[in-house]
Amino acid sequence: MTKTKLKGINTTRKRLADGSVKLYYYHRASGARLPGVPGSASFLAAYVAAEDRSQHLGRTVSGLIRAYIGSPRFKQKAASTQREYIRMLSKLKLEFGKMKIAALSSLRVRGVFISYQEKIAHEHPREADNRLSVLSSVFSYAVAKGEIRDNPIKGFQRLHKGDRSQFIWTEKDIAAFMASAPMELQQALILAIHTGQCYGDLIRLRWSDYEDGALRLRQSKTGVHVHVPASRALQRMLDGMERRGPYILTRADGRPWFTQQNDKALSKAWSMHARSVGIDKLHFHDLRGTAVTLMNEAGVTLQQTAAVTGHTMQSATRILERYGARTRALAAAAIETFENAEATVFANQLQTKAQITLGEQKDHE
Repeated sequence: MTKTKLKGINTTRKRLADGSVKLYYYHRASGARLPGVPGSASFLAAYVAAEDRSQHLGRTVSGLIRAYIGSPRFKQKAASTQREYIRMLSKLKLEFGKMKIAALSSLRVRGVFISYQEKIAHEHPREADNRLSVLSSVFSYAVAKGEIRDNPIKGFQRLHKGDRSQFIWTEKDIAAFMASAPMELQQALILAIHTGQCYGDLIRLRWSDYEDGALRLRQSKTGVHVHVPASRALQRMLDGMERRGPYILTRADGRPWFTQQNDKALSKAWSMHARSVGIDKLHFHDLRGTAVTLMNEAGVTLQQTAAVTGHTMQSATRILERYGARTRALAAAAIETFENAEATVFANQLQTKAQITLGEQKDHE
């Protein structure tokens, strides 16, 4: 066995159940485990491979970010998601790009990232959570590729409490919005309520996706193909619309609501009109949860709802837990069912009656 002086190796000791002590070796820069003992063929081969990986990645977090952006995992995401990730990763590279990969194995490094999250969260809590979430994706990919041993921020606690359980569009809200909304916003609302699809997919729906009274699309975020039969109200609107171009939803001048760089135009126009009629807490995105809630109130099963909206069963359940748990329509329907079910006849016949005391019973006798 050849004894070779190698740099950048960490040694850890672990006491085994029989009382003996075993040594474990790790490549410092990448965190990769080195099998065997120093000088062995397997040890040297693993060391050379780890060195090559570290050189390729530049031994820094910036290298891990570059590798993630170039990965199939990243490129499979929707174009809008890629742009948002790159925006946040640019911020993260400025903050942590020069950090050595070796530092990721430190017990204290998690605290460094959490402190950064807390600093950003003072003014932008959701942004702080999203940045750490994206960085966690980078580290998870590096773990999968064998570049680092562990994701140092796996399972971090989110600071933004975005509970929108009460934020559904009620009949009153919708009536107030529709009363003075421009035609293009009215069309967007009806399409969203009757399909339960995401904002990004709705603004990209083409007339070619509407055929034989149904809409067909592949959801950009999930990749799920959905077939949505048009309700009578939706079909009436679609059949009566002027087709100004390839897209169903357009601005007043016929241009689509998105460009290659920006897809927020409809969202901004929507928010401006909503605020003008006194609706400042509801977003366009809440229409998706509203659609699920309305289907639930109408007695549509969870499986049927998921078939329309493209949610998984688990996701649809979570939405109903957030949005549909406490609506008045559901409560009224529950009591109506309770009152008319055979199984609860005994409960509906219960009445109070005055109790006769022992003394009163003797007097009566």
